[in-house]
Amino acid sequence: MTLPIAYIERTRAWYAALGFETPYKWADNRAEPIPLSRLSSQLNDATVSIVTTATIFDPGKGDQGPGAAYNGAAKFFEVYRRKAETSADTRISHIAYDREHTTAEDQRTWFPLEALLAASNDGRIHSVGSHFYGVPTNRSQRITSETDAPKLLAMLQEDGVDAAILVPNCPVCHQTVTLIARHLEANAIPTVIMGCAKDIVEQAGVPRFVFSDFPLGNGAGKPNNPTSQAATLAMALDLLKDATQPTTLENPQVWDTSHAWKQDYSNPDKYTSQELALRRKAFDEQKAAAKIN
Repeated sequence: MTLPIAYIERTRAWYAALGFETPYKWADNRAEPIPLSRLSSQLNDATVSIVTTATIFDPGKGDQGPGAAYNGAAKFFEVYRRKAETSADTRISHIAYDREHTTAEDQRTWFPLEALLAASNDGRIHSVGSHFYGVPTNRSQRITSETDAPKLLAMLQEDGVDAAILVPNCPVCHQTVTLIARHLEANAIPTVIMGCAKDIVEQAGVPRFVFSDFPLGNGAGKPNNPTSQAATLAMALDLLKDATQPTTLENPQVWDTSHAWKQDYSNPDKYTSQELALRRKAFDEQKAAAKIN
């Protein structure tokens, strides 16, 4: 198996190529204690909820469907809470998932509600929480830690949630949910992250992490593959049940035997200067659209 993509290094090179001179400073909590809470009961007595960085589909905000280009208008900025119903329609067009090697056609790859309901029906957990929760992707680590994480904690406590599964999509999403997981764990709610950006999550100081070496946007399993999705969730539930110290568990599933996809994501070497200029222009336009909305 080849090494995972070094997303911190890759994104720094990408934004430098687009003309951003000051590199982003990623969260680094490797020297800090990592909070870890244990379940207060057995897993089969626990109520488990999903925390996502996906947004609720709004038909008035442009193309958000499979293969849609980055859509800043669909971005959200506040923690939200919605009923955990199978009719829920979440989308990820507002964030930088891997658009070259996955199309975001199957929300079960970033929103594992169906697999979690099956785990409840099988008796692995007591129940799925009455709600799922959305947290905004935010480059401000202060806002994530001091504003969004406490808001989410209050919602989970109000709803009687015993544990949370957090599923990020883009690089910054992975940092966001790690900072939030640390806050939840410090306040007696066990968590597990299901994601694809190993370096970002581990540098930010993750309590529990199921790492899938898949293109971004597939932290909950392969698209249109319920077996993959169920197996990935099972790993997350095992971590909730068994981990007694901060742990990263690597998913043994392989996305593609060639691993060529790892060369493509935000790789400036694959673009001409003219193409990079067009990418920068599109980025600025979508950033402006996000501010307006």
